[in-house]
Amino acid sequence: MPHYFYGNPLYPLISSALINPSTMTANDQTLIFETILEYLRRSRGFDFLGYKRSSLQRRVTKRMQEHHIDNYGDYLEYLKVHPEEFPALFNTILINVTSFFRDLTAWQYLASYILPLIIKHKSPEEPLRFWTAGCASGEEAYTLAILLAETLGIEECLRRVKIYATDVDQEALAQARNATYKAKDIECISEEFQQRYFKLVGDRFRLDGDLRRLVIFGRHDLIHDAPISRLDLLICRNTLMYFNAGVQNQIQSRFHLALKDTGFLFLGKAEMLLTHAELFSPLNLQHRIFKKVRTMDQRDRLLVLAQNRKEESGTRYALNIRLLEATFNAVPVAQIVVDSDSNLILANQLARSRFGINRQDIGRPFQDLEISYRPVELRSQIERVYKEGNSILVSDVIRTLSDGRIQYLDIEISLLQQNTSDPLGVSIAFNEVSRG
Repeated sequence: MPHYFYGNPLYPLISSALINPSTMTANDQTLIFETILEYLRRSRGFDFLGYKRSSLQRRVTKRMQEHHIDNYGDYLEYLKVHPEEFPALFNTILINVTSFFRDLTAWQYLASYILPLIIKHKSPEEPLRFWTAGCASGEEAYTLAILLAETLGIEECLRRVKIYATDVDQEALAQARNATYKAKDIECISEEFQQRYFKLVGDRFRLDGDLRRLVIFGRHDLIHDAPISRLDLLICRNTLMYFNAGVQNQIQSRFHLALKDTGFLFLGKAEMLLTHAELFSPLNLQHRIFKKVRTMDQRDRLLVLAQNRKEESGTRYALNIRLLEATFNAVPVAQIVVDSDSNLILANQLARSRFGINRQDIGRPFQDLEISYRPVELRSQIERVYKEGNSILVSDVIRTLSDGRIQYLDIEISLLQQNTSDPLGVSIAFNEVSRG
């Protein structure tokens, strides 16, 4: 028996199944299938536990049939002995089916309405930020790059546009970065665009170098990794459908956080968000384009509390404080609040764990705390917010973690003020961002 079975609570079941697979029940197979998923997570770092079981089982079964294996226990043993099977299994699970201008009418709507709407509300100097999540081999990211080049011109795109394209599949990302395609891959692109943006190199067509520079590719796990922030448009087409309902809810909440209040979400035909009206409202349901719904954020909640605190007493006020603390801790971004007297008055759970803030630090002068000057000097930035009366963003802050890893942060400092009254303080949010 291979050593990786020992210590597994399903060992007796797996052991007997390998000896006599015909005696296994459907429930036994289901339990062993879960063991396969756990083995993939531990041995290869791919976490499929949030994916729909029916879809996963179909794809794993397809690989089993390739090797004439008829039960999950034997396939688990096969994976251990044949490491070359992993890439084929992952490709089968992840599918990576994509194409240029997939669902052409949806892209035409995006080009004629959404992109001009995004650009219209920007100053000529403001950056434009886009994310294609689950980009596979890059066709949809490059489709967006073509449309932006047509809308703005390539020079302005190179100056203002950043397209982040992510996937969990490193092999697909390598293919995307290479940006060369077979003739059949670009058949759906108009002849005009083919001539303008592709060059024949040998028997393949290579995308224009300037367009390639618009797209930043990187590995990203939608379940576990922090979302890319401050987005004008997020494209995630026919990817959510592979996750179960609970994980979909989690990812959609992160998408909502990633988008600016004026941002848009572009999904695939197989996906709907009708049960998430509190996060996104349909702008064009036919083309699966949604607009972010601005919800009451932590700043709003603090202002409401400040407005009503004198009118409340006793138990009711204590309950509101507990609710506020629970809500603040649930925010998936490290966040602190410094009052107008420069004292730290709030730090959510994520901020406390990431920056070593103790509960005893609450109420202390902000200048006495390490977070006031590391990873970046914040006291002068807070003074600037008070002086200018506007939120500011400190971008691309580099933080070295205790294990040597590098973390990139965008730090947003927002003024907390009710109408024209004196400022109540500032909220400081530490958004972890990805680097392509």
